[in-house]
Amino acid sequence: MAAGISKRRAVPWAVLALWIAVIALAGPFAGKPGDVQRNNVVDYLPAGADSTQVAKVQQQLPGGETTELVLVYHREGGLRAADRAAADRQVGEIAAAHQLAGGQRPVVVPSKDGTTLMVPVSSTEPGDDEAARAAFVEDVRETVSGGDGLSVEVGGPSALQTDMGEVFDSIDGTLMIATGLVVAVLLILTYRSPFLWLVPLFVVGVAALTTRVVIYGLVQGFDLTVTGQSAGIMTVLVFGAGTDYALLLVARYREELRRVARPYDAMRAALRGCGPAVLASSGTVAAGLLCLLAADLNSARGLGPVGAVGVVCALAAMLTLLPAVLVLLGRRVFWPLIPAYGSEPKQRRSLFAAMGSSAGRRPVAVLASGAVLLGALALGAFSLPGTLTQEDSFTDRPGSVSAMRTLAAAYPDRSSQPISVITPTSGADEALAQARTTEGVAGAERGRSADGWTEFAVFAEDAPETAGETATIKALRGGLDGSYVGGPSAQQLDLDDTNARDRLIVIPLVLAAVLLILIALLRSIVAPLILVVAVVAVWGAAMGLGGLFFEPVFGFKGVDPGLPLLSFVFLVALGVDYGIFLMHRMREESLSGAEPATAALTALRTTGGVIASAGIVLAATFAVLMNLPLVTMVEMGFVVAVGVLLDTFLVRTYLVTSASLLLGRGVWWPGRLSRRPTRLVPPSDAARRREPAARA
Repeated sequence: MAAGISKRRAVPWAVLALWIAVIALAGPFAGKPGDVQRNNVVDYLPAGADSTQVAKVQQQLPGGETTELVLVYHREGGLRAADRAAADRQVGEIAAAHQLAGGQRPVVVPSKDGTTLMVPVSSTEPGDDEAARAAFVEDVRETVSGGDGLSVEVGGPSALQTDMGEVFDSIDGTLMIATGLVVAVLLILTYRSPFLWLVPLFVVGVAALTTRVVIYGLVQGFDLTVTGQSAGIMTVLVFGAGTDYALLLVARYREELRRVARPYDAMRAALRGCGPAVLASSGTVAAGLLCLLAADLNSARGLGPVGAVGVVCALAAMLTLLPAVLVLLGRRVFWPLIPAYGSEPKQRRSLFAAMGSSAGRRPVAVLASGAVLLGALALGAFSLPGTLTQEDSFTDRPGSVSAMRTLAAAYPDRSSQPISVITPTSGADEALAQARTTEGVAGAERGRSADGWTEFAVFAEDAPETAGETATIKALRGGLDGSYVGGPSAQQLDLDDTNARDRLIVIPLVLAAVLLILIALLRSIVAPLILVVAVVAVWGAAMGLGGLFFEPVFGFKGVDPGLPLLSFVFLVALGVDYGIFLMHRMREESLSGAEPATAALTALRTTGGVIASAGIVLAATFAVLMNLPLVTMVEMGFVVAVGVLLDTFLVRTYLVTSASLLLGRGVWWPGRLSRRPTRLVPPSDAARRREPAARA
């Protein structure tokens, strides 16, 4: 007896001490992940694309990667002599202060209508150093100035990239604070306790800290690619998934405290009860994310291990640190609703019992109407706008975007954004001549040469990222043998093509991985298929809602090409979580001898509150992304948030339950539960398996 008491006291303290040591060691490295983020173009591009090869060769040319800017001087009604003099003076200051490509002063190109001056500025001074590039762009912006009706803006690919980098730099802290506040509010509303909400929030914060340090170590050891996008999604994923696991564990622990005298023993029972579901849940998310390693797109491939590390760290914290802290604090942490030993929870009508009853009365009608609704919503995907351009990637228009739009209006017969071509020096003259005669090309200029390669800039007749310019890029790639065609517009074209290829490979892998985990957990084929079909339907409906909202409501001009793949991975992997909670409970009830209909309705009644709370938390954390000034993040947050809510309150509650009621024991085919009634377990054990209606 004394040994048992000593163990109950020692284990929680030992776990807490271990985590304190982890925090102490991790603390000094907490801010390091921001220093190793990669937001250069080559870090997002597909590995084998033309545009990737162009970017790599440019880094090896004299001065390294060039920083491409366009100065735009504009006056409505026509430029004055003083405006041209000011532009000439400021361009001279930039040429004197910085190392420009070719060592020559930039050429000023006036518009035909006399309202605008375009000054392309190309510098090798920053090289491929992202911080140096941002400093160069900022210095140029401080050098140029207008006034008295003259507007001066700095555009070009590097200005757009710098503005994007500033947004990503601001995301980390803002996203962490916003997500923490959202989770705190939801936990307070869920637990209705002034103290209990602090424990899961503290533990998920520790999980986030640990994740950042582990990822920093992986970057140093294995050259893992971490972008601003993947870092932002990782933060949301750790808070969302970690809080979900905490909700499930705390709910089970609260019920065990009513049946078990000592908190330590109650926690052991809670971990035995919900541990398999939590492990399987985290396993599906991690496995789904790791399938992204098969993607050819650098940014997507890097997101896989980053997200998986976040889920594993959240799981480790919630299954070790959270139980230790709760056991040490004892029952009083639930004040004022302390679950006393031997007490019964207050009986009240369960919302999910009512939902289950409605599904049980007309399962065919409920299943059919739900399927029709999801199908109708999915049709909205045909209304999704086209591919998102770089200029439309911001919710608030920065100066770089305004500059490019001014240029598009003032120079309708010439693109302001060059197409970069890298060709072998031995055939550079012939390639340049051929490029100039290619249909859709307005002009071409020779650039740097080194190591057997020569670059030249090609200007299309059509505006950047239009169908005409895309046709010109394809014509150049088809006509210039042995050359690589890149640049910002070519990069967007390669992103579209690679995302289409990645969807064909990664989506089947995700489905196969999730299905195998579900089969192993549920020992059935039918039940896993139901869950997988359900989450795929949810993804289609969520994308359809995106089509109904993105352009008509939000005013977005395009969709990020990576949205379909990434949203699929998140909705399938995360959505199956709730199916695991429900089906695992249904199987537990069936093993205790319950009839199929009783098992299905009991599982819904006892897990419905936890699933609802977890779904709301996860949806709210992803909805935080909608407050960021990047269209790609807003679209991701919207699709995943509405998908999780559909999964929580429609699919999981009505459709999966209705399908289970209709199939009866067939839902467990070909497992033994489908063949014959299960041997009844002793009543006392069966009672311990069931949770009261007010579990949530």
